[in-house]
Amino acid sequence: MKMYLLFLSLFFCSLSFAQNSISGTVTDSDAQSVIGANIKIVGESAGTVTDGEGKFTLTSSSQLPYVIEISSVGFISTKVTITTKNQKVNVTLKDEANLLNEIVVSASRTPERVLESPVTIERMGVADIKKSASATFYDGLENLKEVQMNTSSLSFKSINTRGFATVANTRFMQLVDGMDNSSPLLNFVLGNMIGVSEIDVQSVELLPGASSALYGANAFNGILFMNSKSPFTSPGITAYAKFGQTSQKAAGSNDYVDYGIRMAHAFSSKLAAKANFTYMRGTDWYATNYDDKTVAGRDRSHVNYDGINVYGDEVTTNIKGVAAGLLGAGAITQAQYAAFNNILPNYNVSRTGYNETDLTDNKASNTKIDFSVHYRPFGSENLEVIWQSKFGYGNAVYQGANRYYLNNFFMQQHKLEIKGKNFFVRGYTTTEDGGNSYDMLFTGININRVWKDDKTWFGQYAATYAGATLNGATPENAHIAARNVADTGRLLPGSAGFKSAFSQVTNEASVLSGSKLVDNSKIYHSDANYNFKDLIKFAEIQVGGSYREYQLNSHGRIYTDKDGPIYYNEYGVYTQLTKKFIDDRLKFTGSMRYDKAQNFDGNVSPRVSLVYSGGESRRHNFRASFQTGFRNPSTQDQYIGFNVGSAILLGSAPDNLTRYSEVLPVSTVTGQAFAGGSSVTINGLNAYNNSYTASSVAAFSASGNPALLRKTNIDYVKPEQVKAFELGYRSFISGFSVDVNGYYNIYNDFIGNLNVVAPLYGTTQDAPSATPGTDPGFQSVHALSTSNFRAFQLYTNTKVEIESLGFGLGLSRKVYKDFEVGVNYNFAEFKYDQAKDPSFEAGFNTPKHKVKASFGNEKLFKNFGFNVSGRYSSAYLWQSTMVDGIIDAATVIDAQINYELPKLKSTLKLGASNIGGKEYAQVLGAGLIGQQYFASWTINP
Repeated sequence: MKMYLLFLSLFFCSLSFAQNSISGTVTDSDAQSVIGANIKIVGESAGTVTDGEGKFTLTSSSQLPYVIEISSVGFISTKVTITTKNQKVNVTLKDEANLLNEIVVSASRTPERVLESPVTIERMGVADIKKSASATFYDGLENLKEVQMNTSSLSFKSINTRGFATVANTRFMQLVDGMDNSSPLLNFVLGNMIGVSEIDVQSVELLPGASSALYGANAFNGILFMNSKSPFTSPGITAYAKFGQTSQKAAGSNDYVDYGIRMAHAFSSKLAAKANFTYMRGTDWYATNYDDKTVAGRDRSHVNYDGINVYGDEVTTNIKGVAAGLLGAGAITQAQYAAFNNILPNYNVSRTGYNETDLTDNKASNTKIDFSVHYRPFGSENLEVIWQSKFGYGNAVYQGANRYYLNNFFMQQHKLEIKGKNFFVRGYTTTEDGGNSYDMLFTGININRVWKDDKTWFGQYAATYAGATLNGATPENAHIAARNVADTGRLLPGSAGFKSAFSQVTNEASVLSGSKLVDNSKIYHSDANYNFKDLIKFAEIQVGGSYREYQLNSHGRIYTDKDGPIYYNEYGVYTQLTKKFIDDRLKFTGSMRYDKAQNFDGNVSPRVSLVYSGGESRRHNFRASFQTGFRNPSTQDQYIGFNVGSAILLGSAPDNLTRYSEVLPVSTVTGQAFAGGSSVTINGLNAYNNSYTASSVAAFSASGNPALLRKTNIDYVKPEQVKAFELGYRSFISGFSVDVNGYYNIYNDFIGNLNVVAPLYGTTQDAPSATPGTDPGFQSVHALSTSNFRAFQLYTNTKVEIESLGFGLGLSRKVYKDFEVGVNYNFAEFKYDQAKDPSFEAGFNTPKHKVKASFGNEKLFKNFGFNVSGRYSSAYLWQSTMVDGIIDAATVIDAQINYELPKLKSTLKLGASNIGGKEYAQVLGAGLIGQQYFASWTINP
């Protein structure tokens, strides 16, 4: 009842405040409209921005007179005193390149100039989006300092800053209007699939590095804020349409379409609403990397080939062991078995797989719909109630341990937020549906099995090989003959039989016969913040907190939730104090946050920073900060129980280890005697407590020496921690905008994966006995030798300390009239003693050197502008659960020209990405990125 009365009071309160509404136009020295200029009441958070014609309207309840400040990057800010209601303000801003005076909120949860930010921050505004040479504003984020984009699909790109990320970047957070839009099931952001339309973007702010002190556990390596336009300050109808082509050697040239519309209206000073619709469709980059996953130089001619973008060839067996199976099934006599056993080679053979291009239509698409209703009971920003709903739908390829086609994937978010001058309270829910998504690896495996089961295929292979050898064939020719016979009648892509098997497999969830990904997971989240600056004067003090509950529901397909959803919660509280000294030149900020997750002890994250503004005009800004960050193990790290073919991905929550179990057959008579039956039941406890490290098993397999085996000895996964030190300098010197930063991070308990092999019988121990007998150690060796084992990939922490460090330099200025040049360089590396933990992969996945540059002029002549951007990244090692290897160095150049049509309130743009044409990779296993051309028409209100 109290809550009901609270909402009634918010919506129907009869109090009223005197309102004044000012409006005006902001232009530059050439009388051109300044788009996206900030208009802010000095001393308050209330403000607005100029529209596509440089116009603005600002409604306020502030008592007259008051002062507004008008600012925009590249111009000298100016202040105007407002003395009357409905005052008209027409301002001409003077050029001054990149003063970094833009207002940001994300760094300290309070408005402040970029120059005074206590940590490194990058920003993209409306004007930056307009001049971007990339196909979308989200693609354009790659030109910001420190950003490393990982492209898994044309419609799915993930942002990485300061290393340690694959496509599944669980160490990076992305907030859209305050909502974390990561996947409830996967715990990482799916690019901009449920993000924001580029014509609704107000600003994008990027914080590279740890931000746990204010934003919690997942803001470990960086956080991105995407803020949309308010219908109160940006009303009207805006629309855009883009048409073009993508070009790639493997895929050819294909059409690309992207269009959207934004409708916003302020019905009064109290009520406004907006709606957005966007649609993108294109052909994905074909993934055609046919290198072997594990052995360099191995090609399709090898009998145990396992191609990176080939699926089904993961099914492999020791061909010598097939004879025992044939004997046991009564398919051959004892005499034939003796002959076969002498002829068949003692190594593995794999089934013939299908290319990725055979298992997907390679269509990428994304539909986004969102709407919001905004209510201001008092007609001002002092109190606003917002209901917002967002829907994202589409197709993309996600790469994790395998490649997954997200087919008709659907995600939605709903938020209720109450915010005022000094506070906000919000709650939202995120829900997703896997649609018709499927795992490409199991699609290939089970299409093969629909046609012919593994036992029959390998039996035919072995029998043919033996027969060909007895008839005098060389081993090479005997293998060719064996594969030809075993593959006789194989389902060919495009045939009716293949299509039928494909449909059958992709509609079945069990990995024993299907590949469908089932997901109906949810997140419930709430957070709040209050700033005491109007109540406490000696310093600015904020307090806040958040609570989140996960409801994991993959119906047993990905998590161990076949008997019902898994519930998991976490919460946090924080406070921050900001105080200025020495005539407001020195700003101190101190933060502290406490977080508690259901399965782990609480964690405290402090942050302290100093910013000093030197010089007569306070343009020389020096900053230093220290903070600790942490990352709770993700829901995958704790609750996954996912069969990826080569191994079981197994989370280490204690209840998860017993909830996961499976019955496996024992293939040999001796093994059955050791195991006490023809099958055994194993669970996650076997993986952690009775297994060998996969690296030692590989050494044993190569040498046959059991003394090389090492028992797995690891703890259950726990939170990882970072100590982050950062120094920086921002200024404007002799026409140059300068930004320098350096960081040094120390990671402890870094979360990673460890591959282990659990024998189905026997007891694991270091250097077990090689002497045949009933000794439990020897039994485990026997199990390994006869393929009676289960491979697992476990989530754990390395005990070895990891260090990373980096340096960045950014310069920009106007070089002649309105020509602008920008260049930035980033250096990044990490230190890790691999010898101390040889099985652990850090997965830094970041080039040591990155160089980015831009050159453009938005006023080359009347209504015409252009921009060219380029970036270079050095070669680097890529490590992931799917495949490891080298990403080659790449140089990419994008360009665009644009033309304004003022009478039509329109902008025409022609753009091209990667105009050099050399295809390059950002994710090993994903398609090479080719060229993209587009023409766009944007209509502004």
